[in-house]
Amino acid sequence: MPDLPTVFAPVPLREGGDAMARAIALAPGRGAGTLAWVRSAARAEAAVVLEPEMPLAAARLAFLAAANALADAVGAFGPPEIPVEFAWPGRLLVNGAGCGTVRLAAPPGAAEDAMPDWLVVGVEVRLTLSLPLEPGEVPDLTGLLEEGWEALSATELTAAWARHLMAGLDEWQARGPKRLSERYLARLWDERDLPGLRRGIDPATGDLVLERDAARERRTLAEALRA
Repeated sequence: MPDLPTVFAPVPLREGGDAMARAIALAPGRGAGTLAWVRSAARAEAAVVLEPEMPLAAARLAFLAAANALADAVGAFGPPEIPVEFAWPGRLLVNGAGCGTVRLAAPPGAAEDAMPDWLVVGVEVRLTLSLPLEPGEVPDLTGLLEEGWEALSATELTAAWARHLMAGLDEWQARGPKRLSERYLARLWDERDLPGLRRGIDPATGDLVLERDAARERRTLAEALRA
């Protein structure tokens, strides 16, 4: 069982379980802090129920808190020289290759300007490729073991993610969304090296805003999560 702060109520699932689906099913009855996680040797998968006290559009920034927490948790166990980043909005990149994902779900039909009854944020990370392939054969996919992470279990990574998530949510509540957005943008791979490009996160929606000269592009978080 993960070593979790007392605010979390863990719900273990067997290999092959779907933590996101289980947390969504439990959200209306069990409420905030419910944490579904999967016992697996090949992947870490967990999802947490939240009860935000703000409209859905702004509450989606919880997705950034979950992403930051995942990067912090993964980075704490691995080689410091290996980059842990994201492709918009929540594809986890380790050493430039896909290694996991971050997700967010809200009640069906929830209005953007109304406080949702619950949200669920979830993460999944490949601890090892566990495919009939040699490392490097599929260069856009990887696992933590293949990148130098050793003896890391799903239990350890789930516990670390939950602790970092709690800290990130507390910081967001106490200090506002600026630091939350800055930390996420520092890990965002998309267009990072384009000269003259300014990137920002809209605090009212979680959308990615790109500005260069007179051009302005908005990548909507809600639409990206539905894709």
